[in-house]
Amino acid sequence: MGFRHNNVLHANHFHKDWQRRVRTWFDQPGRKLRRRNARKVKAAKLGVRPLTLLRPAVRGQTVRYNRKLREGRGFTLAELKEAGINRKEARGIGIVVDHRRRNLSEEGKQLNVERLNAYKARLIVFPKKAGKPKKGDSTSDDLQAETTRTNLPIPDPYVHEAPRKITDEERSFEAYRTLRISRADARYEGIRKVRAAKKEEEEANKKK
Repeated sequence: MGFRHNNVLHANHFHKDWQRRVRTWFDQPGRKLRRRNARKVKAAKLGVRPLTLLRPAVRGQTVRYNRKLREGRGFTLAELKEAGINRKEARGIGIVVDHRRRNLSEEGKQLNVERLNAYKARLIVFPKKAGKPKKGDSTSDDLQAETTRTNLPIPDPYVHEAPRKITDEERSFEAYRTLRISRADARYEGIRKVRAAKKEEEEANKKK
């Protein structure tokens, strides 16, 4: 690059010795191998324990996502009680408990109770000492059963129906009008009750 028109010369300071400060990753293949071996050792220690903990099926937040089912943080105390599982023992058999969550619908609660019962039916608890099984441990027949490490999948939120013809009743149904009428009924319920009570009182006074 040439310099002309009496401009200022560039003052580039190339004295930082960047070769000593550059970061290299030449140990990446070795680290990859070490991590893989560590995962194998951990999996061998876990034995046949499920890969992930069991979590409840919950609805997503807001109107945009509430039609979807996803994994929640943990099962409620009411769900565990109905399934017959002690909350202190739950974590020991791979079930997450969330004491803050509340059941807002009977359908959602029943779905998670069924999920817990299905997990219990598949669960095999190996005793710490083969000769001395404790309460809650699996029997000798169950210990010989085939094991799997995959957890229960989230159920399908939709009940699929076969295609059918639309009935005359469904065709004549006015959804918008029905919603507006029910909204108005809910809105004016209190006023109508007061008005009806006042009318009854006036009629009673007239009879006297």
